[in-house]
Amino acid sequence: MSPQFPIGKSISLIYRQNQKRLAQAFKPYGLGGGGHHSFLKTIVLHPGIRQDRLTADLKFDKATTARAVQHLEREGYIERRPDDSDRRSHRLYPTQKGADFMPRLNRVLSDFNAELTQNLDEEEQKQLVALLQKIYRP
Repeated sequence: MSPQFPIGKSISLIYRQNQKRLAQAFKPYGLGGGGHHSFLKTIVLHPGIRQDRLTADLKFDKATTARAVQHLEREGYIERRPDDSDRRSHRLYPTQKGADFMPRLNRVLSDFNAELTQNLDEEEQKQLVALLQKIYRP
């Protein structure tokens, strides 16, 4: 890899480019940037997840999570309910609109992944995923 494109910079550039394109793809549905789709997908897959758990799982800060949850609630994709065991916390549930949107969300994400890896053969794709997982340290 040339010195002009160190690994961290390459990952950052790919991430920013991907986020811009995803924001455009989801904009007609009221899901813009800020990873709203990641929050929605996690809530649909884990109905009743607490907001603090969502923050920890997705590695966002509390303020970003709060803004995303408010946005998703305002757009009708999720609802917040008080946690019976801790009134200061909320549990998050998908609405019917949120659940119904999942096939489209998954299709957009799948199409974007296919586009990102279009110049790689199947073995290279597997290798890329393995290497990225090896680099990532939670």
